[in-house]
Amino acid sequence: MTAQTPPTPPFRDPQLPFAKRIDDLLARLTLDERIAFLHQFAPAVERLGVGAFRTGQEALHGVAWMGRATVFPQAVGLGATWNDELVRRVGEAVSAETRAMRARDDRVGLNVWSPTVNLLRHPLWGRNEEGYSEDPKLTSAIATAYTRGLRGDHPAYWRTAPVLKHWLAHNNETDRDTSSASVRPRVLHEYDLRAFRETVEAGAVAGVMPAYNLVNGRPNHVSPYLREHLRTWTDQDLLVCSDAGAPSNLVDSEHYFDTHEESTAAAIVAGVDSFTDHGTDSSKIVARIQGALDQGLLSEDDIDAAVRRQLSVRFRLGEFDPRLDPYAGASAFDTPAHRALAQEAAEQAIVLLKNDGLLPLAPGVRVAVVGLLADECKLDWYSGTLIHRSTPLEGLYERFGAERVDFAEGVDRVRLRTSAGTYLSVPLTADAADEVRGAEGALDPALLAGRTDLPPLTADAAGTELALIDWGEGILTLRAPDGRYLSVAEDGFVRASADQPGGWVVQETFRLETSETHANGHLLKHVGTGRYVSVAADGVKVAAEDASGAEIFGMEFTERGEDAVARAAAAADVVLVVAGNDPHINGRETEDRTTLRLPAHQERLLRAARAANPDTALALVSAYPYAVDHADLPAVLWTAHGGQAAGTALSRVLAGDVSPAGRLPQTWYACDEDLPDLLDYDVIGGRQTYLYFEGTPLFPFGHGLSYGRFAYTDLEVTPLAGKLQVAFTVTNTSSVAADEVAQLYTRAVQASVPRPRRELAAHRRVHLTPGATTTLTFELPLSALEFWDVAHGRPRLEPGAYELLVGASSEDIRLSTTVELDGEPATPRPVRELGLDAADFDEQRNAAIVDRTKVTGDAVTPVDGVTCELVFRDCDFGDGVREATVEVAGEGVVELSLNGGPLIAVVTLSATKGPYDYTTLGADFAAADVHDVHLRLRGPLRLAHVGFSG
Repeated sequence: MTAQTPPTPPFRDPQLPFAKRIDDLLARLTLDERIAFLHQFAPAVERLGVGAFRTGQEALHGVAWMGRATVFPQAVGLGATWNDELVRRVGEAVSAETRAMRARDDRVGLNVWSPTVNLLRHPLWGRNEEGYSEDPKLTSAIATAYTRGLRGDHPAYWRTAPVLKHWLAHNNETDRDTSSASVRPRVLHEYDLRAFRETVEAGAVAGVMPAYNLVNGRPNHVSPYLREHLRTWTDQDLLVCSDAGAPSNLVDSEHYFDTHEESTAAAIVAGVDSFTDHGTDSSKIVARIQGALDQGLLSEDDIDAAVRRQLSVRFRLGEFDPRLDPYAGASAFDTPAHRALAQEAAEQAIVLLKNDGLLPLAPGVRVAVVGLLADECKLDWYSGTLIHRSTPLEGLYERFGAERVDFAEGVDRVRLRTSAGTYLSVPLTADAADEVRGAEGALDPALLAGRTDLPPLTADAAGTELALIDWGEGILTLRAPDGRYLSVAEDGFVRASADQPGGWVVQETFRLETSETHANGHLLKHVGTGRYVSVAADGVKVAAEDASGAEIFGMEFTERGEDAVARAAAAADVVLVVAGNDPHINGRETEDRTTLRLPAHQERLLRAARAANPDTALALVSAYPYAVDHADLPAVLWTAHGGQAAGTALSRVLAGDVSPAGRLPQTWYACDEDLPDLLDYDVIGGRQTYLYFEGTPLFPFGHGLSYGRFAYTDLEVTPLAGKLQVAFTVTNTSSVAADEVAQLYTRAVQASVPRPRRELAAHRRVHLTPGATTTLTFELPLSALEFWDVAHGRPRLEPGAYELLVGASSEDIRLSTTVELDGEPATPRPVRELGLDAADFDEQRNAAIVDRTKVTGDAVTPVDGVTCELVFRDCDFGDGVREATVEVAGEGVVELSLNGGPLIAVVTLSATKGPYDYTTLGADFAAADVHDVHLRLRGPLRLAHVGFSG
């Protein structure tokens, strides 16, 4: 007799719905196995044949951290294309390479943590490069396109499972794990939630990642918004993955909970399903979850809900149906199509900001390409390792011929003289292997160590001439003649060992400090360690903790960068200055910028080139906007770091092979004084972004020029059920084939509350040959014209006139018309029945929204603990009230008045036990009919609610 084949368990049966299969597998897992699944690195369950699984594979603009892959433009560059279809194809290519790389390296995950849909509210945010736009509509359109590409188009199985980052209202690296964004209800619903919502509703999102920061006083990892908003937008199970280390922050840095058992339980109950903490070591998270269960803070149902959501993603990825998975055999990697797509994306991301006729360059022209980024192809923290590389210099060589292109990098060349009269010297290392950081891939590249196989610097009589670059804010890099940057490894020695500055803690940056004891002497401080460079018998090292043990260096310049630039510029017909940033320095994850200004070193080079040659164009290659004086420059371009084909793309645009059609995805402000405080998240009250900014920008949102010309005509609006159909024609009136980005904006003409000056409703990028015409049609749902009515806690379409504006940017409007819409008239706040929730104010001064409890609800407190004011418009007291009650915690005074008049009631609160120990106090308050209510809070108190009775 032969042994009977055991029956196939239901979770292995592809004929059953995923939900039933998940139920079956969940029932077979022990409690310990289920708990273990909640860590990022979920172990295998061998007895069931279930493999190990990890959440999280970075794939922002290509597969990151896992070695060589196709590198596309940075996310902000993809946003600048304004091309949904292009970005979908980029997502498709990235997910195809993810599958292909996983086939040969199982460290590569299929749960991709991308895209970033945080809005680019503030241009000094260090992670500006990761987002798409300051506008929620454009952000959601680009994010939706990217996630659709990542997901694939099979109805059941997903190529990869994208997770959106970072929930919610996260635009500062300064104190990012302890700061709280105060987000009023209108900003929450009209701005921050909107980009996430529209992307999730499109149906190609597997989950979200909460951000490090707090919103309204409550950490995002225990936010009730995950339940109240996110999970209501779709009927799919969404996987919520914590950010790295954030679960521990709830206790360690934020001190929001007393124990890790409490915090872990609160996160799971709030909706976190996978904990990214302590690297590959799951023991601490497992112990915390078990402890929370033992203390009654969690139930097995809570565990099961989280595990179910993770399993839902795993089933969709085809893990349990390898024979049916349509993507299982994917092998497309670094294909000709992917290389062509990388170039196409880089070309479409280039924005022509200004052109007085200098571009495109004339045939046979002699070009000087100068600047610190002229021969660079920079990567960022979320890049893969380059397979192919194209710098602006290489692109121009290829396009115009090396004999017609001159180059001057513009570095300052310097020798560093020691106090003994010797000079820092880089030993010859002819036989050293040429290593590229991260080429082999790493699950956590922050753990990659510096090289120790090369000899450290020494000091001798001749020394070595070093290339010094000042990246701004006093941050310097020093490069040896062989192209390697001075870097510091774990042993503390200084070596010429790095191919580029990089790493989680950059080890290639230094500061020069003036010596207090030696005239013209300088101390060299290593930024990564905070230690000073000293010279010892065994080599140059960072050993001195204070200035007393530091070497004192003299700076001997052999050439100033501006001199080399001026020589090259004077000999050329046209000069191209390539300026910008290194994405690992001055503005990156963990580090916000402090200014919009171009670093002084690069400003020197730009002015030297312009003084030597008036036909000077500026190409800014950067992860963020700059404020530059372009009055005497005939041409200015901007592109984000464009990936592997950046140089080729730029040269083709300069030559006129491609007409530029990128558009700015965020406002470029003219100066630092135009910016709000970095932590001011009130885009309405702070008049932020193109939506509300009332000043004159350097370049407006949506701006971008072309070598072609386009006419807009025949605007027609047709009312339909619940929407407006908007149609118009665009004609290429030039002799150049080119793309145009047509943009549709709306504006409420007589709004009763502050509304956007204009707001993007739709866009489309089209290619038109000379003389060609196309008709563009958009369907605009009336819901797009609603605002969040704080008086009633819901969206409302206000009746009245609305402008529809069509053009080439937010400030270049070519056509407009006005429509009258029947909406819902405003009604007063029913305060006699419902009172006033403090956070539902119409206007505020110096107020911050904080958490009512650690679980749910909002309260308001003075920002500085001294005084704040709140205004609530049109409060209906009916036939009259005689008493006001306030629900408050803390200590201080609440003053109430009507219409800004004299005080009617004053409530004094003695100190309560803590910020969540609320009490209700009353005072006489006589009012009838409709009035504006003004509240003034004095002292460190929290106001949750005001009630009226009598």
